[in-house]
Amino acid sequence: MPKHFTVEEANRTLPLVRRIVEDVVAQYRRWQDRVRELEIVGAGRSETNPVPRADELEREIQALAAEIASFERELSALGIRLTDHAIGLVDFPALVDGREVFLCWRIGEPAVQYWHDKEAGFAGRRPLPPHPGAAV
Repeated sequence: MPKHFTVEEANRTLPLVRRIVEDVVAQYRRWQDRVRELEIVGAGRSETNPVPRADELEREIQALAAEIASFERELSALGIRLTDHAIGLVDFPALVDGREVFLCWRIGEPAVQYWHDKEAGFAGRRPLPPHPGAAV
């Protein structure tokens, strides 16, 4: 049974979530940079033309991917879903009038201020009501 957050609970987790998500975004950028570099460096690689830098990049890419996966597991253990590595977007499962929705937060936002239906995703984000207890 997934954990369901209130807005207050989600906001209380933000100091930890923010640190984890900032690490995800930073490592994801490094991962993307290394993948792009590998595409360039490894273009001419073959059995007869080994490219040591390509091998080094492959190891680094795998290590970064493992680190990112461990950050995702940390968030998952908290009951939070990472939805975008590049912009640092997370969803907190919540209940509104008995239906499951997501409270939504991304890096740069001071608090959890948005929500969306499970199927809507980021494009369907809507502002939370201005006062607690108001209908979403």
